[in-house]
Amino acid sequence: MLSLKKYFSILIFLFLFSCQNEIDEQTTNTQDTVTNVSPLTTYLQRVAMVPTVQDNVIDDSSYCTIKFPYTVTVNNEQIALNSSADYQKVLDNINASGADDDIVKIDFPVTMVYYNYIEKFIPNQADFNDLIDYWNLYPDLLAKINGLNIKYPITINIYNSSNQIGSSVSIVSDQSFFSFIKNMNDNQYISLQYPISIKDYNNQTKSITSNLDFENAIKYAIANCPENNIASYNFAQTLSMGSWIIPYFFADSDKTSSYSGYSFVFKSDKSVVASKESVSETGQWEITSVYGVQQLEINFSSGSLGELNAVNWELLEFNNSKIRLRKTGSGGTSYLYLEK
Repeated sequence: MLSLKKYFSILIFLFLFSCQNEIDEQTTNTQDTVTNVSPLTTYLQRVAMVPTVQDNVIDDSSYCTIKFPYTVTVNNEQIALNSSADYQKVLDNINASGADDDIVKIDFPVTMVYYNYIEKFIPNQADFNDLIDYWNLYPDLLAKINGLNIKYPITINIYNSSNQIGSSVSIVSDQSFFSFIKNMNDNQYISLQYPISIKDYNNQTKSITSNLDFENAIKYAIANCPENNIASYNFAQTLSMGSWIIPYFFADSDKTSSYSGYSFVFKSDKSVVASKESVSETGQWEITSVYGVQQLEINFSSGSLGELNAVNWELLEFNNSKIRLRKTGSGGTSYLYLEK
């Protein structure tokens, strides 16, 4: 008898194959399925978030933005903002002279739009200050990925393992893409129909033809778009501060549960101590750079932790409390997430 996992895999394959036959194979290539917890899915949701960094000179928050239209006063000059192009007027005023205070005063009331498309009416300065103070409580929240714009519409094939029904949906905007991913459930497998066109932060159009291709484009945006690098961190220093857990580990399959209860301390002497209950094991770690990409090497001697061993855990992104690593090779792609 087929295992449940193999049964689902066959059904998914048959569904995607049937969908593929209806598409011109010379222009569209359906790739691997992903779920609501797959790294690509979570990254794509962040690509589809509301742009919030561009007006930081006004609201000083990377997790919300002020909805157009509204006005501000800078150095006694009132400036109307009707689109993102008007942010330059604020910067030009601030840079015009070094002898003024350059304080940006918002003319209330305004409506704030959060990174997740939720809107909130803000009637006055006090409520605005409370909102910004709230967002400042979460400095390590993984925010929108800037520098990558998807050209819509795109098509997504869906297979629901609970009722064995296949379908497809056309996504026409960032907001609809964000909402679609947010509302995915554990029983859904999705497959993007390629090719998909994107624009990078240099305004160059590129064709994405696979999941790995999409993931690499996102990694490039994270590393190179200035709007994604508003805070400066040192990877080795961050790694060696505090204790880490593994919230996600994927190697051929999701193996996160195998590391439940473990804590990891990366010491400055390049040793790493893994502890679970009263048992500890010591390994070694090292950070190298290959063609400008930082890589983490981990080495444990025991079989229980040996699956973490690699010389090429490639750094995708990190902040003070989250680290995202990836390893690619002939055996597929593995992911290791660390979190405080």
